[in-house]
Amino acid sequence: MINTFMGNLGHLMAIVAFVSSLVTAYSYFQYFKANELEKASWRTFSRVSFYIHTGSVAMIAFSLFEIIYNHRYEYFYAYSHSSKALPVHYMISSFWEGQEGAFILWAFWNVVLGVILIHTNKFWEGPVMIVFSLVQAFLVSMILGVVIGDLKIGSSPFILLRDATQAPIFEMNPDFVPEDGTGLNPLLQNIWMVIHPPTLFLGYASTLVPFAFLIGGLVTKRYSEWIRPALPWAIFSAMILGMGIIMGAYWAYVTLNFGGYWNWDPVENAVYVPWLILVAAIHTMITFKKSATALKTSIVLVILSFILVLYATFLVRSGVLGDASVHSFTDLGLSGQLLIYMLFFLVIAVFLAARAWKHIPTSEKEASVYSREFWIFIGATTLGLMSFQVILPTSIPAWNALVESFGGMSNMAPPADQIEFYTKFQLWFAVVIALLTAVGQFFWWQKMDKKALKDALITPYIISVLLSAGIIVLAKVYDWKYIVIVLAGTFTIVANAVILSNLLKKSTFKLAGGSLAHIGVGMILIGIMFSSGYSDVISINMSGLTYSNSWEDEMNKEHVLLWINKPTQMKDYTVIYRGRQKKVVGVPEYVPAKILESTGNVNEALALEDYKDYFKKGDLVSIVLEENDYFKIDYMKNEALQFSLSPMSQFNEGMGGLISSPDSKIFLDKDLYTYVAAMNDYADPEWKEDEIYEVAPGEQFHISDFVTYFDGAEVLKELEGYTLQEGDVAVKAKLRVLDYDVEKQLEPTFIIRNSQVGKLPVIDTELGLKVSLENILPEQNKFVFKVNQYQKDYVVMKAIVKPYINILWIGTLIMLLGFTVAIYRRFDEFAKMRDKGME
Repeated sequence: MINTFMGNLGHLMAIVAFVSSLVTAYSYFQYFKANELEKASWRTFSRVSFYIHTGSVAMIAFSLFEIIYNHRYEYFYAYSHSSKALPVHYMISSFWEGQEGAFILWAFWNVVLGVILIHTNKFWEGPVMIVFSLVQAFLVSMILGVVIGDLKIGSSPFILLRDATQAPIFEMNPDFVPEDGTGLNPLLQNIWMVIHPPTLFLGYASTLVPFAFLIGGLVTKRYSEWIRPALPWAIFSAMILGMGIIMGAYWAYVTLNFGGYWNWDPVENAVYVPWLILVAAIHTMITFKKSATALKTSIVLVILSFILVLYATFLVRSGVLGDASVHSFTDLGLSGQLLIYMLFFLVIAVFLAARAWKHIPTSEKEASVYSREFWIFIGATTLGLMSFQVILPTSIPAWNALVESFGGMSNMAPPADQIEFYTKFQLWFAVVIALLTAVGQFFWWQKMDKKALKDALITPYIISVLLSAGIIVLAKVYDWKYIVIVLAGTFTIVANAVILSNLLKKSTFKLAGGSLAHIGVGMILIGIMFSSGYSDVISINMSGLTYSNSWEDEMNKEHVLLWINKPTQMKDYTVIYRGRQKKVVGVPEYVPAKILESTGNVNEALALEDYKDYFKKGDLVSIVLEENDYFKIDYMKNEALQFSLSPMSQFNEGMGGLISSPDSKIFLDKDLYTYVAAMNDYADPEWKEDEIYEVAPGEQFHISDFVTYFDGAEVLKELEGYTLQEGDVAVKAKLRVLDYDVEKQLEPTFIIRNSQVGKLPVIDTELGLKVSLENILPEQNKFVFKVNQYQKDYVVMKAIVKPYINILWIGTLIMLLGFTVAIYRRFDEFAKMRDKGME
């Protein structure tokens, strides 16, 4: 039965949200213009209108999740992004897998921030909420799904499947509802995809806050006062956006199999660039608070950070990137709306800034080389250059599309090797930033001249040189470029550690945000250098086999073939592939797949054997995403098991073949990173010709390369799964097959009923054997076995050692801690001034 109520409710709430956002913008505009007698009533009306908007956005989100959670596959969105196999946390991921869900998430965070701003600001509420309401109107318009003539406004997530597709089934049965959905992209079936997108979109949403304060300042002619309330929000936005980027990098590291955490993909770049600009804006805003300089630079950077977020959205969701990015969305016909959205706020911001430009206060004092303003300017300039070096090549597909839309032709192409192209520039920018964060901190906290600077830097310089020398010698860093990075990163850490120590002696911890963040930057730089520059592939193909003609030579050389149970030497380890496993609900470890048999129901299996204390033979168990196989790889040293890894793979036709996610062993000084690049597909095996063996009980013989023992036979009085009748004879043969250090029991059965013979063969998918008891020759005391063979189970695997990668992850945490401390300090300053009436 088709349920149309939830879809109609969601669509109605989208209309209410759109209308209420426009009403809120209008009412706050009237509140802003009103005299003191009318202000209170307009303020109350505006707040009520925004609360209605907030409630309607919440109901949009509720309606869509209810459709997904209750498997209402009559709706196109639920059918396209979810399935019955998904656990609840992956249903949450499927909510924002599609574009419409992502816009709803963004709009939701905006209303949360809007409610907070209403209750934490007095003077700024009117102008700030006008900007918020207009942004919400644009965001909600993306999910309206209203068609007026040839004009389409938004794409509704509440459209029915029958209205979105032209499948013939709907002509015969308009009320047809599919049994299941197409499911969630396997690469998004990861816990980091539950928390990474909300964090990233909170970062997107929070860039609006400093932008809204800026616009309010320009409109009210409070050209500098907006800095104080905007600064803690700018730091918060940089922290959350940075956290989202880091989560995305970690998701890539634990989910994707390109062997790293950053691939300079256009979508990664589109998020990275506004973050860099926002960090630059924070530094110039702090500089203005300290010395009344860099106000105009702050205005330009704050505008850029918000507009670049909108531009990133346009790149990712307009379809303009096409095949240039693995993350890009297909065009839902929203590219025009997205472009209008971006240009609307760009034009308004530029117009207001240009109109006020000559009235914006500036400092006439020339910045000395020994002033903090000079070093902040150099740092902001470097961050700006970093940004433009990335965003310009990333925008090539957009430029080509623009030229073609005017009837021209552009043959510009993005960098062929994007990792090499971006890294060779960003590496040196990062070194400059590291050095600036080291030297600049001394200028920040005390007045400097040539002698004072020399005295301040000499101790951290000597310490960092000694530490760098130790790192270079012990870690065998011989490449001159990497030596420079070690020196720069170490100098940053040491110099900021000195500043941090001095601050903690003289003052409170809340002043330590900058030093902590910069220490984190130095650690990140060193961690990236070691984990990327000195990663070591240990899975070297020594067999001379070419695994796939479609692979490049390097790929064939850097993967190792592992037959099940066969020990294979891989540098310092002996590795053994032990078979496929599944995740079972309620079991804290992986379960061998061979003891589970699918019942045909979604994520349900029958236990063929007891498994520890978790379940018994014959129990029905629930599998977590049955399409996923986890391949157990044992790592041995001196014949002792060191650890096991279980990289995941699944064959997914919709995604173009094998989808693999890595597994890593985390050591203090390195990660051992592994993933499966190819596996044996025994779903539709190619059987070899039959082989016949006549064997007497107690004899040893060979099936292919397997030593096999025939331990005799047993006459059965009862047979599991069959009802034996009077006069039936059932005989079970007992074979032991040795596969290296593993012994397999194969027990084919032979049944005689009314002179007719029945055979129950045994199939071992791991060994690739099908054995049946064909006949019994009592006069010769022999049994006849028929054996069919197909490919023995195997995986082709890559293993990489990532040295000192934990320095990178620890550095990111310290950087985020620094942001957190800075947020607390700046908001505390704002709150104290606000309470004094100096908002």
